[in-house]
Amino acid sequence: MKFLVLALCIVGASCDLIPFSTDQTNKIRESWNQIKNNGVDILYYIFKENPDIQDKFPQFAGKDLDSIKDTSDFSKHASNVIRFFSELIPIIEGKPNVASSKFLIDNLAGTHKARGVTKDQFNKFRASLTNYIEDNVPLGKNVSAVWQKALDGVYSYLYLALDGNSFKLW
Repeated sequence: MKFLVLALCIVGASCDLIPFSTDQTNKIRESWNQIKNNGVDILYYIFKENPDIQDKFPQFAGKDLDSIKDTSDFSKHASNVIRFFSELIPIIEGKPNVASSKFLIDNLAGTHKARGVTKDQFNKFRASLTNYIEDNVPLGKNVSAVWQKALDGVYSYLYLALDGNSFKLW
């Protein structure tokens, strides 16, 4: 579920369509640093709010969430989610790597589309992630708006990739 255009905003960082101020960049980085070690809790929160997303993963489908939370499969999947975002964060810090970001998002779209994950479920994931951030980061809603802006970019490209459209490197 390495969830979550072009990568925490290649659109923002490289194309200047969604520019980030230093303050916004700092809020993303600082808030991520506060929760990036909470992968299991983040995934649990998302699955708890969205059992239909949990059911898209064969190793978790139909199982009691509390009984799988402490398993190695759950921890591994949570680590994949954290790794995905951790690899995207530098993009908004002005260190864009278009090819790597494109690869990450294309891979995410491909693996999740194969499981039948829908755009609606990606939207639910997004809402749950931002809710988790609001609930667990002292900056609360101030940082939520910045995350929404960053995720707008990621999701723009993700939707293209889910539809089978590949981003052309210029």
